[in-house]
Amino acid sequence: MTEEPVNVNEFRELARQALPKMYYDFYTGGAEDQYTLKENEEAFRRIIIQPRILGNVRSIDLSTTVLGYNISMPVMIAPTSLQKLANPEGEIATARAASACNTIMVLSTSSTYSLEEVAACCDAIRFFQLYVYKRRDISAKLVQRAENNGYKAIVLTVDSPRLGRREADVKNKLVVPPLKNLEGLLPTKFVSDEKGSGLAALASGTLDASFCWEDITWLKSITNLPILIKGVLTREDAIKALKVSVDGMIVSNHGGRQLDYSPATISVLEEVVDAVGGKVPVLVDGGIRRGTDIFKAMALGAQAVLVGRAVVYGLAAKGEKGVNRVLEMLKEELELTMALSGCCSVKEISRSHVRTKHDQQLRSML
Repeated sequence: MTEEPVNVNEFRELARQALPKMYYDFYTGGAEDQYTLKENEEAFRRIIIQPRILGNVRSIDLSTTVLGYNISMPVMIAPTSLQKLANPEGEIATARAASACNTIMVLSTSSTYSLEEVAACCDAIRFFQLYVYKRRDISAKLVQRAENNGYKAIVLTVDSPRLGRREADVKNKLVVPPLKNLEGLLPTKFVSDEKGSGLAALASGTLDASFCWEDITWLKSITNLPILIKGVLTREDAIKALKVSVDGMIVSNHGGRQLDYSPATISVLEEVVDAVGGKVPVLVDGGIRRGTDIFKAMALGAQAVLVGRAVVYGLAAKGEKGVNRVLEMLKEELELTMALSGCCSVKEISRSHVRTKHDQQLRSML
């Protein structure tokens, strides 16, 4: 592929050409049969946009706020691990692109640059994604370091008491590079055995499978930062999250990499939004490849979306420039979608702008 990519999906092909198979499989793969991985994208295709005509759309405002922070568009960078496997500049390049595009980057605990190095590289608005380890003191130290280095929120990932079975990584015997955030706290080299990948060895040896709702109180006690809970997929869990006073929720199935046959995130977004009732912001990730996808998520109640794989494809293909171009592509597509749908600002995107499969079923019954 010699031409410049014209959409995010074409960056995926460039990434495939640029990366060793082990690393490409790591970034693109999902759990087991990969049903959820595929459904994350397919579910967007079943949602129809219902445009409004003859509105004055000469000027389009894509800006919004998340937890009070102003960003240029309702698109944030999802926590994506091991970015140095995609490009030597890894998370540094991604943070700089986020800064250039005036949006928020969520840095993964499993970053290949330390949270201090990422904080020092630019002035991007940064959140820190947290896994809770068996040794709670390690998690507490990570939270303190994030707070001391200007990170603005903690994104607690709650869907990984164990690692999902990612069979491509098992076959490839994925080798995990040293995790800079854990240097001096945990062993930073984990080698796969005959049954799994290095990442699976890392997870099984370190993650706290006992962490539960009651432990959110502990996390709140060790930081003044707002806490977003990432991994909500049901009304019931959304209500429980409100009861423990989280500051926001991310509807996420870990990109289809944890529990296979869990629902596509866009298919349950509205259920979570309804349960939350506007009390805290609701964000969503998973399967977002087009500006139309962002528009649909906003119409169903998301305050913003997070993109992960698309960013890594840009990073693998063209480094910082590639991440910047991916974000700009999504911004341009969203702006066009809004103009063609009669929306001058993200606040004007409403539920009436989309028709879901459920809506269609209701219509057929009338």
